[in-house]
Amino acid sequence: MINLQGKSALITGASRGIGRTIALLYAEYGCDIAFTYIYEDQEAAKLTKELQSKGVKVLCINSDAADFESAHAVVEQVITEFGKLDILVCNAGIAQDTLLMRMSEQQWDNVLNVNLKSVFNYCHAATPQMIRQRSGSIIAMSSVVGIGGNAGQANYAASKAGIIGFIKSLSKELGSRNIRANAIAPGFILTDMTLALPETTRAEMVKMVPMRRCGEPEEVAKVALFLASDLSSYVSGQVISVNGAMG
Repeated sequence: MINLQGKSALITGASRGIGRTIALLYAEYGCDIAFTYIYEDQEAAKLTKELQSKGVKVLCINSDAADFESAHAVVEQVITEFGKLDILVCNAGIAQDTLLMRMSEQQWDNVLNVNLKSVFNYCHAATPQMIRQRSGSIIAMSSVVGIGGNAGQANYAASKAGIIGFIKSLSKELGSRNIRANAIAPGFILTDMTLALPETTRAEMVKMVPMRRCGEPEEVAKVALFLASDLSSYVSGQVISVNGAMG
């Protein structure tokens, strides 16, 4: 049975999409929630109220996950408020897709900073506390694109592949301290980003999926719940794909 009561989680980029769904699911199981956002003030306020209605402690922080000092300040604030940090979910991410020959240096840097450097920032900030606790679960959001690549997404694919290498290395560094680190690699998931695509584009995406449908954010969140819970106590250094059998 899954029980997250008495545990605390920090989820980056959680005002919408998969991060939001993870936060709500964790709260259903009694976990205190801290989450970051950068632009969506109204969505963040709405999520805060939803989480509070579930009877858990909530900390909503406006912060740029790509900023090293800000990440450390967030983690310090979470530890001060909750007294510990049991679960870190590195979910913040962006996409700026274009063919490599058209890609600007800024587009490359933006995506690598938000998607990959943010994972370094938060793990660097959180692991000393987890080491002191001698426990913790780190979950980073990679992508099917980080495993197989995709035309027009060289920057995004590089950032998500980098997360996999980082998490596998981190799991080896921290395993002796009873800290687990894993990655989730979603496929085509129905979020605001995919729903904004033309219907014909979404139809073409679905054709690439053997299960013949896009995934729901809840289906990713359930894997994140498993990795946060004691059910995955001997699972570390892994990449779990949630992609409807794409590969």
